[in-house]
This record gives sequence, C-alpha cells and structure tokens, in this order.
Amino acid sequence: MATRTAPSVTEEFISRLAQRAVAAEELRRLPAETVEDFRTSGLAGLLLPARYGGRQSEFPEILDPIRRMAHGCASSAWTLGFYMLHNWMLALFGEQAQDEVFAAGPVLCPAPLAPTGRGVPDGDGIRLSGRWSWATGVMDADWIMVGAICGPDDAPYPALVLLPAADIRVEDVWHTAGMRATGSNDVVIENVLVPSHRLVKVIDIYSGTAPGAELHDASAYRWPMVPALALVAAMPALGSAEWVADLFAERLAERVLAYSGAAQKNQPAAQIRLGDARVRLRALRGLLDDTVDRIQDAVDARERISRPVRADARAAAAYIVHESRSVIADLLEASGASAQFVTNPLQRAKRDVDVICGHVVFDYDVARELSGALEAGVKISPISMI
Repeated sequence: MATRTAPSVTEEFISRLAQRAVAAEELRRLPAETVEDFRTSGLAGLLLPARYGGRQSEFPEILDPIRRMAHGCASSAWTLGFYMLHNWMLALFGEQAQDEVFAAGPVLCPAPLAPTGRGVPDGDGIRLSGRWSWATGVMDADWIMVGAICGPDDAPYPALVLLPAADIRVEDVWHTAGMRATGSNDVVIENVLVPSHRLVKVIDIYSGTAPGAELHDASAYRWPMVPALALVAAMPALGSAEWVADLFAERLAERVLAYSGAAQKNQPAAQIRLGDARVRLRALRGLLDDTVDRIQDAVDARERISRPVRADARAAAAYIVHESRSVIADLLEASGASAQFVTNPLQRAKRDVDVICGHVVFDYDVARELSGALEAGVKISPISMI
C-alpha cells in the first residue's frame, strides 16, 4: 500500500472548536459547522480499512488528535474521538456488514454499548427492542451500534448490533453539568428486525478476535476493544488538563491578587502549582506511551492480548483520567473566584472532566480491583469489562 500523509488536527481546527465551545454547550450537541469540518478533515478515515478508501493507520494514531482537540473543547474532542473509534469498531464486523455501512466511506456512528436491549431470534436475524443511554453524537448519526443480549432464552450471549439511524427514536434527556455538547441522548428501538450479519459477539470484540481482524489482516483490527475504548476516552481529560495548565500559565503573567495587589507570578505557591502540574502531566504521557506500546508490540507480534494486560490498560486509562481531574482541580483552586465565571473556560474544563470521570470504564475502584484480582489469580466474570 502506498504511503500517504495522514490527516492531522491543525491549530486552526482546534481554534475553531474553542470559538464554538460556548455555542456547543448551549446547543447541547455539536454545531453543524464542527460536524462538517470533521467530515471534510479526513480524521474519520484514519482507522477505516484501506479496502473502503481509508488510511488503515495503526490504532494509536487516533489518540494524539483527540487529545489535542480537547485544547479547544473537551465535548467536541470526546464526540469526534468516538466517531473515529466507532469507524474502527465497525471494521470489526463481518464483510457483508462493512460493505453496507462503508458504501460511501466513513460514517458517524454512535455506540451505546451497555447491553440494555434484547434481541430475540427471528429467522436469519433478531427482533431488537430496548432503550439505551449515553448515545454520544446521536443527533448527527448515520448508523448506530448498540449492546444487546441476543439469542434464545436458554443460550443468550452479549453482542453488538448494527442498524441504520433511521430505525431508532432519540429522546432528548441530555441536561447535564458538563460534556453538554456531546448530545448524549437516549435511544429507543422497538421491534426492529436486524439480519444476523449485523451482529458481532462481545467476547470476540473484547479479545481482538472479531471477524474484521482476519478480513483486514492489519494490527489495528487486532486491538482489544476495552483498552482501545478506555484510552480513546481518556484523551479528552488529559488534553483538558494540559490546556488548563497552559491557561493557568498565561494568567500568571497578568493576574494581580485581590487585596494584596501582588502579582501572582511572583508568588511561590503559584509557581509550585504550575511546576507540579507540568511534571504530573509528563508522567501521565509516559504512562500512556508505555500502555500503548505494550499492546501495540503484542498485536504486531500477533500475540493474543491476555486479560491481565487488558485490565492493566483499563486501570492505566482510569488513572490518567482521575489524575487529570486532580491537576485541573489543583490549578483552579489557585485561580481565584474569577475562574468560576461562565465566560471563563477554566470552569468548563473542570465540569467536563468531572463528567468524564463518571464513565463506567473509568470507575477507578473497579478498574483497580480487576487488575489486582487478575494478578493475584482470582477468577473474575468472563464478561467483565476488560
């Protein structure tokens, strides 16, 4: 395959996200201009298979663009990052499903993964019904993937189910303190017939042995899903913490403390906060690189990614998110009451990352428990989220 220059996130792209951040919050979804910028940027095709006109890049190549987009708007980075990830997930389905969904190239495909629906066998397919929450980006969806318990009552199995966005109903429930622009509304599906080729078993997705891994024969499609999802979802938090550190440094140059009239840049406490944030962020980037390299080396070698390695990756991603949140909180604590005005982007970054920490994959107690249990040789559920 000929080498091509991969699309990147330009400073102009990031600047436009920042300029639209307030409007995006008010809309509670991405502005149409942002969606159009993304569709024309080429970013959605980074992990699209080459046979469908995509870049078929190595999986880690999507992480840096998502992290950098958060320097403009965390909600936008989260939503666009998941659009990128979900094109990769679609490439894990069988060939017939991919031929359908990628007929015109990459798509916008939300994926509420919790198996809160039921797929009952019906001929060569299932009848799907249910309600799903947290459908990030659903307001602009072309297709959608949902988690469901499928199969007969005596032999059920969790699966991802793919269907056109025209087959769903969206209920507007997304009124939140942070991550408002993600438009993560609820989805309702009622008795929709889905052919069997648009199903893929979760156990294969988790382990990196889904049909697409064999179809495309590229390392990106052998990545296990939970580490992939967790690392992608951690990037808006890490990028937000980097951005807050940059804003804090800029404010030091001009901020004068109330009552004392002292320049904050001359205060040792402020200098310590900034220096501490920078080294903590460097440590997080080192942890990220180590976690990514460990999995990438294994998939390059065609090794099966063990459950302990997958659990360690989830725990690392959870640590990155929670430590990013802590960095932001420490810097805001030293930024004074003026940082809490709604016109100040610092408070939005804190609200956004507080909400990110609530994602199930970042449950820090569960993530550490799974990692520790597997190292200690304790049995865990075969469908644990790792």
